[in-house]
Amino acid sequence: MKQTTFHLSRRSALTALACAAVTPWSGMALAQADRPVKFILPNATGSGVDAITRAAAPALGKALGTNVVVENQAGASGVIGLQALAKNPPDGYTLSVVSNNVVIFPSVIKNLPFDMPGDFTPIAVVGSTPMVLVVNPQKVTATNSREFIAALKAKPDGYNFGSGGTGTILHLAGEMFIDEAGVKARHIPYKGVGPMVTDLLGGQIDFGVVALPSVAQHIKSGALRAIGMCADKRTPAAPDIPTFVEQGLSGYNMEAWFAVVGPKGMAPAQVKKVHDAVTAAFSDATVKDTMAKQGNTIHISSTEQAQKAFRSEMARYAALVKKVGIEPQ
Repeated sequence: MKQTTFHLSRRSALTALACAAVTPWSGMALAQADRPVKFILPNATGSGVDAITRAAAPALGKALGTNVVVENQAGASGVIGLQALAKNPPDGYTLSVVSNNVVIFPSVIKNLPFDMPGDFTPIAVVGSTPMVLVVNPQKVTATNSREFIAALKAKPDGYNFGSGGTGTILHLAGEMFIDEAGVKARHIPYKGVGPMVTDLLGGQIDFGVVALPSVAQHIKSGALRAIGMCADKRTPAAPDIPTFVEQGLSGYNMEAWFAVVGPKGMAPAQVKKVHDAVTAAFSDATVKDTMAKQGNTIHISSTEQAQKAFRSEMARYAALVKKVGIEPQ
């Protein structure tokens, strides 16, 4: 478990304390500099969500008027971190940034130790992250979708692909590619994206679908080769990588999104405070520049839109899980 604290300046902290002293906020002041706001991430370091949260953490701390602590609690495809979040009081001091993994879980994991989304408070869908299918160039000679599909067809079940865990968006994206291409490959689940990328670089697995920020440096160095982007449009962060739609797979369009959530039962005033801080943080010039370089698109929803999106996305992914034949475990 990795934990990082982002500190504000002494002047900012004193200002925050002064504001807390004169401006009570529903019996709770997030502007208490001596009590940090903790973001529990149900993802390992090296994941797209991890990169996004750490890039935004200083600006989030400034907007909230206190320190922000980022704590990774990966495992069980993200269930461990979410369970930890659900057990915290809804006082606004424990939050999370999650991917659309969370709305896939009810369709692929039996006996979840929480209700999704009932045990959580969706605060804002913040944006989306492009996903890319990459191969180890020492194991796979293909340079484009046509060649890659031909290689997979020539050797059924001869290749394996990794993901950050069974039932994650990366697993589903890999299965969707296999379904659309009409090929076969073995799925190897990992306890997080970081370990999966490490094995992909080492040649223990052949390919995988990954959030672009997690592998951009490896694509640039040549350690990994990009076969195609999974969205229907190219990303400005990697304009030279064609989409699979361009390459003939018109039905293959997958995108990862990320959102800020808290435990269930957060008071409306607390939700608004956090939503306002998220809006301010992701409007910060430095954060916006980092998000653009990572390839992330920021489009912050209202809280009402986020709550509706969680339920509609659950239904959409349930249909996709059924289509590709992933059995609940």
